[in-house]
Order: sequence, then structure tokens, then C-alpha cells
Amino acid sequence: MERHRELTGRLWEQIKGLLPDHPVRGGRWRDHRRVIESVAWKYRTGAPWQDLPQDFGPWQTAYNRFRRWANDGTWTRLLTHLHTQADATRDIDWLVSIDSTVVRAHQHATGARPPSGPSTEPSDHALGRSRGGLTTKIHLAADGRCRPLALLVSAGHRHDSSYFEAVMNRIRVPRTGPGRPRSRPVQVSAAPAYSSRAIRTYLRQRGIKAVIPEPANQIANRKRRGTRGGRPPAFDPGTYKIRNTVERCIGRLKQWRGIAMRTDKLAIHYEAAVHIAAVFIWAAA
Repeated sequence: MERHRELTGRLWEQIKGLLPDHPVRGGRWRDHRRVIESVAWKYRTGAPWQDLPQDFGPWQTAYNRFRRWANDGTWTRLLTHLHTQADATRDIDWLVSIDSTVVRAHQHATGARPPSGPSTEPSDHALGRSRGGLTTKIHLAADGRCRPLALLVSAGHRHDSSYFEAVMNRIRVPRTGPGRPRSRPVQVSAAPAYSSRAIRTYLRQRGIKAVIPEPANQIANRKRRGTRGGRPPAFDPGTYKIRNTVERCIGRLKQWRGIAMRTDKLAIHYEAAVHIAAVFIWAAA
């Protein structure tokens, strides 16, 4: 049994007060800690729900709890709480990097019905078709210590830059005392795919330093226009080297096999799974 234990005592003490109470009368609700461990085991190994080891109890219990907490935002709140605790001790490095990664979708991830009625589930279920087949893309902002600060999922064929502001808007770290949540990094590093006038203007208006290199086609176009092309944007190659933090963070997420290949039919469930992996990354830091 001990080989399946994923949740450390330290992490459990941090999050147990944030978990919902029993939603209905009657019956005994299975221990939250054991359920979280079973969900973590499922996504670490990439195994089907039905293949959960017997010492975790009925797989339906773990799946139903996972699904309920994905719908009500519990998994997101756990990650936000860890952000708050880290910020209170000045453990967050606010030299933020942003990037995305493409994840292959298994055939079991297809076939979901379109959402009926009000729902946060996207109509395409965050599945896009490309030459490699069906894919999902994880858009991610990581702090300077390779830990996720904000994330979301989209269809795999969507361009990185179109989700830049959405990722930035998800960087909201509540404070333990009075004051608004912290949402403004010191600087943001990103790949040339994020080099656009709209993104640079967005960062400049918020007082955030942009460390984004110009791609070759933009440089050529600016030079072709001569004086009308304006001056090149400021860029520090030395500072840009820290962008590897988001790539290393993505590598940590993809160590979870259930994240590296999507099998969830619903985008809201897959995004919840990425949040669970992020929780364990912060706990291990």
C-alpha cells in the first residue's frame, strides 16, 4: 500500500482545510486524502480509471470526486492556495516566462458530446486537428523556479500568442493579509512567437518588462520600411536565457504520463489534471 502513497503529510496539512464537505446526507464519504492519492496515481501512470489498484477502493469513487472538484474549481483553488503561501514567504520568483506545449490526444479523448446549457466546457473540447492528428495545447506561465503560476488548455492548432493575455490574466496570487491579489510580474520572457505589437503594448501599459526577441520576418519588414518601421524593441539576450525555466516546468508536467498524452474527453477534466500535477510540483519545491 505504501508504494502508492503520493500525498506527503506536509502537503496534506496545507490543503485539507480547503476540501469540500460531504455534499449530501447519509453514507460515509471516503477519505479525501486517499482519493487525492488515487487521482495522482492515475495521472502519474496514465492508467485508465478502471485500473486503479484495489487498495485505493472503488475507481468510481475517485473518478466521481475528481469530476466534481473539476467542475466546482476545487483543484484550481488548491493551486491558488499554494501560491498564496509561497508569496507570503517571498518564495515566488516573479521573473516569469510564458510558453506552450502540444499534447497528443489519445483516441479515448474523442467522442464527447457538445456541452448542453451553461458550461465552461469549450465547444471543441480543446481538441484540434493537425498533421499529427488530434492535439491539445497547454499554455503556461512559470515563475523563475520552474513552477506553474497560471495555465489553461486550448485546441492544439491555436497560435500561442492568441492566448497570451488569457494566461497573464490568470496570474492572480491572493495575499494572506489585506490588499489586492498580485498579478503583475517584474518581467515576462517569451519566445519569438509572442513578438507582436499588441503583446508588447499590453506589457508596457502594465509596467512589465518584456524580454521577447524579434523573429527574422519582423526584423526584415521593419528594415524594409526604413524610418517608418520605427526603432527595434529593447531586448536583453542575457536576461532571455532564463526562459528555459518554463521549458523545464513543462518537462516536469510531462513526467506525468496522463498529462503527456491526453485521454480525458472533456477539456475541463484535462485542465483539472494539469492543475493537480502543478499542485504536486509546488509541494515538491
